[in-house]
Amino acid sequence: MNQQDIDTEEWNNPDNWSGPAWLCFYFSKQDSRTWVPKRIPSLGWTLNLGKNAGVFWLTGFLLGIPLAVAAVLL
Repeated sequence: MNQQDIDTEEWNNPDNWSGPAWLCFYFSKQDSRTWVPKRIPSLGWTLNLGKNAGVFWLTGFLLGIPLAVAAVLL
């Protein structure tokens, strides 16, 4: 089984998803991707929070956006 097969199998596993379909969270350490399509692909992409890079991206969004807005307003 190659990595692409593992990624697909992990993505299809409902145990790796939580939350409502429109705001789903994905957590899989075996999936090699940081960004994965959402369960409903027309809703875009989500982060794989099982990867360190996914956690860093989320932290960057949560801290970076408010800091950028504060810098513009101050």
